[in-house]
Amino acid sequence: MARVRITQVRSIIDRPQTQKNAIKSLGLGKINRSIELEYNSAIAGVVNKVKHLVKIEEI
Repeated sequence: MARVRITQVRSIIDRPQTQKNAIKSLGLGKINRSIELEYNSAIAGVVNKVKHLVKIEEI
């Protein structure tokens, strides 16, 4: 699978708890924090839930 860099670009303040949990499960939590992961169907599902809060770049 492809590697991607996921960067949080918006705050989780005033978001539903499910979206906060999704951000935490990705290992994010602060704006401009990034992680690099293998992009698979599990990660795609989590990212889809918070796609308005993160930026995804292929590496």
